[in-house]
Amino acid sequence: MGVLRRRTAWLALSLAVLVCGCKDSGKSSSTSGGTPGAAPAATPFRVALLTPGSIRDGGWNQSAYEGLVRIQKELGAEVAHQETKTPQDFQAGFRDFAARGFDLVFGHGFEFQDAAAAVAKDYPKTVFVTTSGSTVRENVAPIVFELEDATYLLGFAGARLSKTGKLGAVGGVKIPSVASTFTAFEGGAKAARPDAQVGVSYIGGWTDTAAAREAALAQIAGGADVLIHNANEAAAGFFQAVSESPGVLAFGANKNQNDASPEHVLASATLDVPAALVLVAKEVKSGQWKSRPLRFGLASGVIKVEWNPKLADRITPELKAELDKLQADIASGALVVPRGSF
Repeated sequence: MGVLRRRTAWLALSLAVLVCGCKDSGKSSSTSGGTPGAAPAATPFRVALLTPGSIRDGGWNQSAYEGLVRIQKELGAEVAHQETKTPQDFQAGFRDFAARGFDLVFGHGFEFQDAAAAVAKDYPKTVFVTTSGSTVRENVAPIVFELEDATYLLGFAGARLSKTGKLGAVGGVKIPSVASTFTAFEGGAKAARPDAQVGVSYIGGWTDTAAAREAALAQIAGGADVLIHNANEAAAGFFQAVSESPGVLAFGANKNQNDASPEHVLASATLDVPAALVLVAKEVKSGQWKSRPLRFGLASGVIKVEWNPKLADRITPELKAELDKLQADIASGALVVPRGSF
C-alpha cells in the first residue's frame, strides 16, 4: 500500500502542477497581448493527450501522462489531458483539441488510429500521433513500441523456471498491439521449452480488477505457474491473484511493476513512453517533424527488461548467460522476435 500511496500522491502533485501550468500560460498570453506598445505574445506550443483509461493505472496510461508532464516542463508547453472510452470519444477529443489550435495531439494506443485519420484531414496544421498502429498520413503517424522484444525474453525465462510447463497471459482488450506481446511471450517460452503451453485470456476492458483477478486465478487453477499481463488499470486484480498463489511467478508490463507483488514478480517488460513523447514533441515544436512510423525496440534503450533484485537468486548464471545472448541477438537483429503483423 505504501507504493500505491506514493504513486497516487505523485500523480496528484503532477496534475496540480500541470493544471496550474495551463492556467499560467493562458494568463501570460492574455496579459502580454494586452500591453500597449508591447510586441504580441508568442503563441504557446500546445500539446494534448488522449488516454483510453485512468492515468493512475500504474502502467500504460500513467506513463503517457508522465510524458505529458515532461513536455510541459522541458519544452514550456501548454498541455491538456482527456480520458476517453469509446471511438466516438476518440474522434470528439481529437477534434476538440485540434479546433482549439493544439499543435500536437497524442492518442495513446492502437485503437486511436482510425479516429486520428478521420479528424486529421480537417485540421492539417495539427499533428496527430498514436502510440501504436500503422496508419500514416501527412499529419498522422504512429509511435511503435516493440515491447515484444522484452516479452519474448520474459517468456523464455518463464518457461525455463516453470515447473508445470504451463504459462498464462491476461489481457484487457484483444487489440493487435496487446495480442502481439503475447505472441512474442509464447515464442520465447517455446524457444526455451518446445512443449510449453501458454494460455491467453482477455477480460474485455481495462478497468475491471475483479475480472483480471478471476482470469488469473483460473489460469493458475489450470496449472499455470508463470503469468504475464497487459491489462492496464485492471492489472491490480492480476497482481492480487498472484499474491494469493504460493509458488507462482509473474511479470509486469509497460512500467516497472516489480513492487506490485515483490515476492512473485520476477521482472517487468518496460517502455520509456515519456522519452518517446518528448522526442516527438521536440520535432514538432522545431518544425522538423516528418510523418513516418517511429519504432523503438531493445536497441533503442526505450524498451527494457527490468529484473526484480529481490528475486535475483531465481536467475541462475546459466540462465542469465542465455538471456544476455538472446538480448544481444534481438538488439542486433540477428534474432527476429515473432510478433503480430499490424
